[in-house]
Amino acid sequence: MFFVSFYFLISIWLCFSRWGSIRLGPDDSRPDYSFLSWISMLFSAGMGIGLLFYGVAEPILHFNTPQGVEPRTVAAAHFAMQTTMFHYGLHVWAIYISIGLSLASFCYRKGKSLSLRSALYPIFGKRIEGFVGDLVDIFAILGTLFGVATSLGLGAMQVNSGLNHLFGVESSASVQVMVISIITALATISVVSGLDKGIKILSEFNILGAVVVLLFIFLLGPTAIILNIATETTGVYFQSLMQKMFHMDAFSEPGWMSSWTIFYFAWWLSWAPFVGIFLARISKGRTIREFILSVMLVPTTACLIWFSTFGGTAIHMEMQGQSSISAAVNADMSTAIFHFLQQFPLSEVVCAFTVILVITFFVTSSDSGSLVIDMLSSNGHQDPPIPQRIFWATLEGAVAAALLLGGGANSLKALQTAAVASGLPLGILCMLVFIGLIIELRKENSSQVKVE
Repeated sequence: MFFVSFYFLISIWLCFSRWGSIRLGPDDSRPDYSFLSWISMLFSAGMGIGLLFYGVAEPILHFNTPQGVEPRTVAAAHFAMQTTMFHYGLHVWAIYISIGLSLASFCYRKGKSLSLRSALYPIFGKRIEGFVGDLVDIFAILGTLFGVATSLGLGAMQVNSGLNHLFGVESSASVQVMVISIITALATISVVSGLDKGIKILSEFNILGAVVVLLFIFLLGPTAIILNIATETTGVYFQSLMQKMFHMDAFSEPGWMSSWTIFYFAWWLSWAPFVGIFLARISKGRTIREFILSVMLVPTTACLIWFSTFGGTAIHMEMQGQSSISAAVNADMSTAIFHFLQQFPLSEVVCAFTVILVITFFVTSSDSGSLVIDMLSSNGHQDPPIPQRIFWATLEGAVAAALLLGGGANSLKALQTAAVASGLPLGILCMLVFIGLIIELRKENSSQVKVE
């Protein structure tokens, strides 16, 4: 909790500091990708499957079992929305900024390799080129591997639930492993195709597809209620931000924090090298201020709209007695979005499209993660060999399958444990990376700070 709050506060300070106008590259450089393509890639890599898996389920679960307030009341609805936003809002993207901003700066301004060790050069000096640097990159590889495998496991569970809902396919570990195998094959094709073809095209499809489903619910659902929920959620989120960022259940049973906030932040931390390095790879030419504001505000706003539309509408339906989504969520969290979509016209068509969307988000997470691990394991090379890409894409699928099979009935718990275990050492690493960036920025000659 301390680490994540540290990244958030330092990101805000850096954004409005005198270094905010520095470009991630030569002073005359410009971005390689359009703003839409850039945002699409970072969002698909950073959070896609989580939104689809938890978009309905998490707000409903918090609504049914809130902390400190009566369940299934207006206060519980406020708690559900503000807590969900805290798990997906500004703090999450500050984690990614800690790695992405640092590596982009060292790679494109200082000519270092695009590997995590480069960002620690101001702290360790030339020692980072030896064993210490190898250890850092190994931590990053393992964290990325288990972080992406967690998401692949969640995605497989949800695809299985969608197939069960649409076609009666049984929900079982064997089916989920088969799903992982198929998606891993597609991800391998994508990562072999390269950044500008497979990953970029799939990312843009993901965003457009998500917008289509979002507009469907917004226009055919209780539109005025959704707007009210979004406005109110904005207020309760910012009102509770300072309290939640340091809340640790010090005077109550800590089980809730372990299952939710700590899991989420550890999960995001395990993704930090993956998303951070991927962000650095696609962010050359942007200013520090543009990078921080865009990476923080655009995805947070998108998450606010998404959870207000899906989770907020589901809570509204529950309070009005119009649905039994809670029972479905309690039975199997991965089915939540499909039971929610059943409340709308053309539900079978929309459910089928949502399954396709889960698969493409699944593929994007896997191929982006594979590309990052490829770069880490080849000393920051931005165009690693194809056999190596195939190896890491396959291994990610294998780890996800092993976690699902090894977890048995507690597959979700096994996935969560893998993410948490890899999160803590990466939390320390991210803090050191941010400190290294600040040390390096202080060395920047003030005359070289180009004001826009």
